[in-house]
Amino acid sequence: MTMNITVFGATGQVGAQVVALLTAAGQDVTAASRGSGVDAVSGAGVDGALANAEVVVDVLNSPTMADDAALAFFTATAANLTAAAKRAGVGHYVLLSIVGVDQLEGGGYVRGKVVQENAVAASGVPYTIVRATQFHELTEVITGSLVVGDEARVPDALIQPIASADVAAVLARTATERPANGVMDLAGPEPMSFADMAALVLAAQGKNLRVVVDPAATYFGTPVHTASLVPRGDAERAPHRLSDWLGAR
Repeated sequence: MTMNITVFGATGQVGAQVVALLTAAGQDVTAASRGSGVDAVSGAGVDGALANAEVVVDVLNSPTMADDAALAFFTATAANLTAAAKRAGVGHYVLLSIVGVDQLEGGGYVRGKVVQENAVAASGVPYTIVRATQFHELTEVITGSLVVGDEARVPDALIQPIASADVAAVLARTATERPANGVMDLAGPEPMSFADMAALVLAAQGKNLRVVVDPAATYFGTPVHTASLVPRGDAERAPHRLSDWLGAR
């Protein structure tokens, strides 16, 4: 059965893949982005993008990690989109979030994602929050952020990278399913230490840096403990491994 689905953040890394998958499956997709005249921060064009929408897929991401700006972005977009979705009578709001985000003591970006989740859950619109682990595509940036001189100083914690394509596939599937009215966790096939992740990335880059576990190291300024970034209960596991992704580049 064909459904009318609006994707916000439709030109981003995940959003573009979700749009392609849903379109290929025969769904009637509205790809909402600034390029299409939709500004989720100000609310301009949001109601029009939701005309006749049965499902919303929200994969918007803050353009900055700066505390105040990121918090303001998620607060504004969540308020505008949930209010518009309720006005439009949307039957399912699918939100992409982060595994463990509600347990992190982070800056504005992390707090903003929690605000976003809470706004969706309290909106009165049936919803599913899909929390994913860190993307394969981000592991080079993550590793680079941990390099100090000739060392990579990594947190004493686990990470469970997932391919963005696997995240997009689950979001596209979830959009056509009944709302869970709750949270589902989605992760890569296996947890690994930050040290092992950094070693894989550095080897793939041909860099000979020493990897050092540093209890003071953070994840982009957010303190993390052993299980901060990995699912603590049941989670759907995607099939593609980081090592295979790095080797195919």
